[in-house]
Amino acid sequence: MKVLIIGGGIGGLTTALCLHKLGLEVKVFESVKEVKPLGVGINLLPHSVRVLTHLGLQSIIAQNAIETTDLAYFNKFGQPFWSEPRGRFAGYKWPQFSVHRGRLQQLLFEEATRVLGSEALLTNHHLASFEQNEREVIAHFVNKETGQNIGQERGDLLIGADGINSVVRQQLYPNEGPPVYSTNILYRGTTRMKPFLNGTTMVMVGHNAQKIVAYPIHPESDADGNKLINWVANVRENEQQKLEVRDWNRPADQPRLVNLYRDWTFDWLDVPAMIAGAKVVYEFPMSDRNPLDRWTFGRVTLLGDAAHPMYPIGSNGASQAILDADYLAECLKNTQNPTEALMAYNDERVPATAKVVLQNRAKGPDEIMDRMEERFPKGFSEDQIPRAELEEVMNRYKQIAGFDIQTLNQKS
Repeated sequence: MKVLIIGGGIGGLTTALCLHKLGLEVKVFESVKEVKPLGVGINLLPHSVRVLTHLGLQSIIAQNAIETTDLAYFNKFGQPFWSEPRGRFAGYKWPQFSVHRGRLQQLLFEEATRVLGSEALLTNHHLASFEQNEREVIAHFVNKETGQNIGQERGDLLIGADGINSVVRQQLYPNEGPPVYSTNILYRGTTRMKPFLNGTTMVMVGHNAQKIVAYPIHPESDADGNKLINWVANVRENEQQKLEVRDWNRPADQPRLVNLYRDWTFDWLDVPAMIAGAKVVYEFPMSDRNPLDRWTFGRVTLLGDAAHPMYPIGSNGASQAILDADYLAECLKNTQNPTEALMAYNDERVPATAKVVLQNRAKGPDEIMDRMEERFPKGFSEDQIPRAELEEVMNRYKQIAGFDIQTLNQKS
């Protein structure tokens, strides 16, 4: 069996490695000329690290990432109201990692090159269209910059892992339209600075109209003890600041953002200094797409952000793409007919990821931030924290996203 994977991101490369491990012939087609370590930080939750561990990648990721010890929530005054251990520190069999997205993609690309061979990874191949019949699927490619036709490839299956603006999805659903914009803008940056709290903590500060997420993403320190800290400022903007969904990763007005957070100086973190210390700040509209009823059509299916783009809440975007890859491989392993395997994958992952997409729209675990802000806008005393209520929200999200500890630790 020969599988064509459209997209060489985290989901596509993980899928290639999982399917190669089954003994399938795999070819990956990526639009860009060269895979470079672009982007900022992401989190890999234990259920996804389990998959990467089975691919033999845990050690190399650990060398390039921070093993997250805990997650802590604070209000806009820097008062703590929730904290919990994460990964192995919470008793999971597998760690949670914070890592630079581009570095992780590069590690996966290097591993795929090593095990599949460079001839199986084709860059500068942008999918123009595909067609299928009872025997095969045929993909047609162009040079994205010039539009020049650069040939076609035949295979038994085609996996669309080509992101939120997926060409595969667009051909399957030509009338869907653009991504859905949330009215929130994400401002992203990385800053070399002294680590905060215990140095391996992920923090969430504020509420969903204005918050900061921050965590270290690389273990190395410079001569002054500074580490690379990833941060995201989530701001619900007014109509004047509203972005169009097409405005993706453009440089932000950094001084304005510093001013928005000017009062967020805590004894454990100076937020305006952190924002000001970034070399560049990018902005883009927090967007997703409505869940689909179906991804699989004959010999073609969707995976990762092409299938279920979601708000970056709960650290689940990349992790869910990795879970897609794992389950797709499981279906192809256990089902002789390849189109039946794709439908089995569809029937499991479509409803599972739809729940996560919708839960993230409903604020996911970050719902506890708004509950605290609504109840205690001027701050709180420790005895006022509704711990049982917050715990219920956090545990519910873990179950929906598939990483509650009891279920996950039963897996090998």
